[in-house]
Amino acid sequence: MRCVIARFPFDLFKNEVEQAMKGIKPEPVTGESVIIGRRHYPVKQVGEVITRQDRRDFSAQEVTRALSGLGFTCRAAPAPEPAPAAEQAVPQAWPTTLV
Repeated sequence: MRCVIARFPFDLFKNEVEQAMKGIKPEPVTGESVIIGRRHYPVKQVGEVITRQDRRDFSAQEVTRALSGLGFTCRAAPAPEPAPAAEQAVPQAWPTTLV
C-alpha cells in the first residue's frame, strides 16, 4: 500500500511491517497504539521503525491511517482516569465548655 508519512511516500506491506517489528520490545503505551501479532505497540514507535525517521517528524494520525489501511487494529489513546475526589473535611464541633 502506498502512503505518505511526514511528506515522504512509502510502499508498506503488512508482512514487512510484522517482520520489522519482530524482536522489538514494545514501549509502554500512553497514546495511540497498534496491535501487531499479540503485542501492543505505541503508534509512534512503529512509525519510527518502519520509516527510519525521528518520531517528531510525523504525527500518530499519519501512521495510524497507514497501519489501519494495512489491516492492523489500531486503538485510540486511553481516556484519562478521573482524579479521585478529595476527602472533604468534616467540621468538628467546638467544645462548649469554657475553662
